[in-house]
Amino acid sequence: MGKSKEQAVIDLAKKLGTIRIRDLLSRGIHPEFARRLVTKEILIRSERGLYTLADSEITEHHDFALIGKRLPKGVICLTSALRFHNIGTQLPRKICLALEKGSAQPRLSYPPISVVRLSGLSFSEGIDEHTIEGVMVRIYNPAKTVADCFKFRNRIGLEAAIEAVRECLHERKATSDEIYRYAQICRVWNVMKPYLEAIQ
Repeated sequence: MGKSKEQAVIDLAKKLGTIRIRDLLSRGIHPEFARRLVTKEILIRSERGLYTLADSEITEHHDFALIGKRLPKGVICLTSALRFHNIGTQLPRKICLALEKGSAQPRLSYPPISVVRLSGLSFSEGIDEHTIEGVMVRIYNPAKTVADCFKFRNRIGLEAAIEAVRECLHERKATSDEIYRYAQICRVWNVMKPYLEAIQ
């Protein structure tokens, strides 16, 4: 019986990419079977309560998959979203994550995150869903990300925001009309306008 339960855990990890304790419990599998597979070096415990197959392909966005699993309502944003979209040169030390105002403060020991709070359309608009290592991850699209960079320019630096909008347009990741739309939603059009005019 133990063998079949262990195989069920392996099959689930292949299907989901990253599995949580609740994924096991909902299928009537005791977490002990996952721990046994860690001992056998078949599974890796990537974070408390999170397991992945030892031989699974770990992508450069592995930490995003962990975030998507643990904080599915959050949205990858700012410099982390720039990195995902290959815009600019920013290499954030923490994953920038947008959460809706009023939501609970996340308790996450790994990966390190930097949280920004947004509300209304500033939070809900511009979200794209990407599958990373079998996990659905929410990431703001390039145009929304650029607008957010200006909104939080005091946090990431004005130079980084200017680089983001310049690269976004030059690499054709978004149109000026798309950027204008999100700049209006994020209420930063007056700030962005002179930089956009200088670039175009």
